[in-house]
Amino acid sequence: MVFLGGFMSDMTGGKALALEAHAKARGQAFLRFDYLGHGASSGRFEDGTIGRWADDAVAAIDALSEGPQVLVGSSMGGWIMLLAALARPERIAGLLGIAAAPDFTETLMWDAFGPDIRATLQRDGVYYQDYQDYGDEGPYPITLSLIEEARAHLIMDKPIPIRCPVRLIHGTADPDVPYSLALDLMDKLEAADVEVTLVKGGGHRLSEPPDLARLTAVAAALSDQVAA
Repeated sequence: MVFLGGFMSDMTGGKALALEAHAKARGQAFLRFDYLGHGASSGRFEDGTIGRWADDAVAAIDALSEGPQVLVGSSMGGWIMLLAALARPERIAGLLGIAAAPDFTETLMWDAFGPDIRATLQRDGVYYQDYQDYGDEGPYPITLSLIEEARAHLIMDKPIPIRCPVRLIHGTADPDVPYSLALDLMDKLEAADVEVTLVKGGGHRLSEPPDLARLTAVAAALSDQVAA
């Protein structure tokens, strides 16, 4: 199992650690890592792009794992897991998205930004976005290069040729990524075995104890299914 974190998140978050502990208890190999500019990794966050972070994920899978993998992607990591699965279809046995956010730079950032924010991006190359729900972790630097480079990796405008089993968990009260995106993703995936779990009143992080219990149960069931 490989965990793929979210935008400005890192490999020490609650979901990554809970999954690792659960995998170890099951005797299942587990990999977590930080993208460029995240957590313990080198580089500046502002120099990162979707393509670069997807390349980081593929490089980690290639160099640090063996055999078929279940990818677990949180938020932006849900987009990264899809790109990695498209790049290495022979290595990916299953996917599990938590508030997965494919194409978020376009639909949830650029399309949602007003003229003032777009002008700031065009003028300064960066806009600092506050996320009130995340306490002292903001503001997040959103770069114009992030948005422009990501357009080469948009996947929600056509069928997605991923055919392994997919599980998606999403909170209905997610303030950052609407749960309708999980339903749209289910429709776009060519896989026949796709299940969406909607958590009534659930937010974006889904990191409370009941959320982690649900996550580890779904991950274990998916792993057992693809192993069989």
